[in-house]
Amino acid sequence: MQLNFRSLTEERPSDALRQVFARGWPGWSEWMRERQTTVETDLRDARLALRHHMPEFENLWDTWVNVCDADQDAALFLSFWSPPRYLVHCSQAVLVDDQGPVLLRNYDLDPQLNESTLLASNWRGRRVMGMVEGIVGLADGMNDAGLAASLTFGGRTIAADGFGIPLIIRYVLEICADVQQAVEALRTVPSHMSYNVTVADAAGDWATVLLAPDRPAIVTRNPFTTNHQLGVEWPRHGRFSNTVGRSDHLEALYQDRHLTAEQLTGAFLSRPLASTGYDKGFGTVYTAAYRPTTQTMSLHWMDGSQENHNLGDITSGERLVQYTEKGSQTLTHSRPLQVVSPETASTYPPDSPPNSAGPIAPTTA
Repeated sequence: MQLNFRSLTEERPSDALRQVFARGWPGWSEWMRERQTTVETDLRDARLALRHHMPEFENLWDTWVNVCDADQDAALFLSFWSPPRYLVHCSQAVLVDDQGPVLLRNYDLDPQLNESTLLASNWRGRRVMGMVEGIVGLADGMNDAGLAASLTFGGRTIAADGFGIPLIIRYVLEICADVQQAVEALRTVPSHMSYNVTVADAAGDWATVLLAPDRPAIVTRNPFTTNHQLGVEWPRHGRFSNTVGRSDHLEALYQDRHLTAEQLTGAFLSRPLASTGYDKGFGTVYTAAYRPTTQTMSLHWMDGSQENHNLGDITSGERLVQYTEKGSQTLTHSRPLQVVSPETASTYPPDSPPNSAGPIAPTTA
């Protein structure tokens, strides 16, 4: 199993977004079709929800739709209003050292369901970079104000009207400058399922916010989180994801007052925080480390390979990563990124398997 990671950059929504859409929409559209329910959401519902909860995004949504030449289904998807159930596992943690805070996260899922794209953009006048999730959303990222954010699934099955978490992460990073503003936004914007969002800023502040559709957001100062909230509420998923075991391991690590960022990164790349169950839908696709103070980030894989990025100077490029029962391994990297026209972007890259984007619940959970 292989993934072709790429880094893209643009100012306003343009060619990079078209490439992300062309590569991701076939998989996401299938994901939506397979999970359609009798309760349908229409574009009017989506627009009213954006206007009420994310007014800064209504015009931006129109721009996304126009740039991607999106039909009605795609336009609805790009709003991420009340989508089908969306699960992604993960662990994340914050540590503060003499370089300021570092936000670390593992993205755990079937690699073929990941969009494997680092996108740097300036869509609203604020530079943001992060790992693409849901075409315009993010799984994790950081902005030029020095705010970083990351998500994990909260381990609950309840769903209700609300936004999909990738768009909420995008919203926080586009709108907010620090942890205080991010917490207020997370309290205000409704999430359609339960997720844990960790935010950290350049001043050294951090918080982990437990979101849910059926109760108010819970703001904690816990520096780490896995895939449960107040307790394990979905036992099968809890056992499958080893959420308690991973949380206990992180708690033990944090007992060491001299814990370093390098040691914590190494722990994220090792069991039990890292997983190689790729064929079961639960493997570590990448580890990301964000440094809000220096506005830098790095991506790591289990063979020790990594790539480093600066928010102000991201170079487009590619990295081919292989996933086996032994973990993740870089095969090739630093190849110049092929220039792709919108007409041919749907087949890009030609030497890689297509990504069926769209995280789903593992059938064994």
